[in-house]
Amino acid sequence: MGAWAIAVHGGAGVDPNLPKERQEEAKRLLIHCLDIGISALRSNLPAIDVVELVVRELETDPLFNSGRGSALTENGTVEMEASIMDGPRRRCGAVSGLSTIKNPVSLARLVMDKSPHSYLAFSGAEDFAKKQGVELVDNEYFITEDNVGMLKLAKEANSILFDYRIPTVGTCGAGAAAMESPLQMNGLPISVYTPETVGCVVVDKEGRCAAATSTGGLMNKMTGRIGDSPLIGSGTYACDLCGVSCTGEGEAIIRSTLAREVGALMEYKGLNLHEAVDFVIKNRLDEGKAGLIAVSKNGEVACGFNTTGMFRGCATEDGFMEVGVW
Repeated sequence: MGAWAIAVHGGAGVDPNLPKERQEEAKRLLIHCLDIGISALRSNLPAIDVVELVVRELETDPLFNSGRGSALTENGTVEMEASIMDGPRRRCGAVSGLSTIKNPVSLARLVMDKSPHSYLAFSGAEDFAKKQGVELVDNEYFITEDNVGMLKLAKEANSILFDYRIPTVGTCGAGAAAMESPLQMNGLPISVYTPETVGCVVVDKEGRCAAATSTGGLMNKMTGRIGDSPLIGSGTYACDLCGVSCTGEGEAIIRSTLAREVGALMEYKGLNLHEAVDFVIKNRLDEGKAGLIAVSKNGEVACGFNTTGMFRGCATEDGFMEVGVW
């Protein structure tokens, strides 16, 4: 019997001028989700069940960019994506292009458990959801007043909004900021806005690791765009050694297969969890901006990011608990 550990995140790339009340609101939600996970782990729930449970809670709250409150496409609709992975046998499930599924992470779990496939998208995923009897809602359920306003801002700036809620400049200057931003995605300039994807990683008392990630993607993204969150090995990865969930500039995470890199360094180089996380953040992001949370089979927990901040929280069986932004 080992020691359990859990970590959650609500996105990397936090604006340095983020209002204090927003910071505290985010911390409260992260603490709430950690409490849910801790209670489940103390009840001996397997790691794969705990990550699904926690991410469902994050999807239900509109604060972060997943489920209700997801970022909007260029057409003002929601196209959500999620993935989940069970470390012991590296079983996985992923979904993309969802517009009516209340909890995308649970559909990803069903793809893993109830289908012969690992990844379903768009109409195929929606049809599978109906056959499985999952809870469906109208697309309007996911659309918040804040996101409608931010999509308008993005269109006026003719830009994809990276930190889609908290502009670094006033609204009237957003267009200029988009043009002057040094940050690029696949060689094209984008505004510096937080992605706020959510994720959870867990190792239970049996040493089983699991990971799950969920997102609405980028504000004003092209319809059909798929980011790193549903891609196994990029946004999500779990094996017998660790569980990893990533957040940030999706295209950079995809190029780096960031989540898998952590496990590969532990497996092939013999690095411990903290060494592996530190290495990939410093050396595997191709100048991209991102972060990740991770646990190891030994009950270790780690996080790393090269952005100004990352909404994150973690807890271990020995009583350690921490929630941070910067």
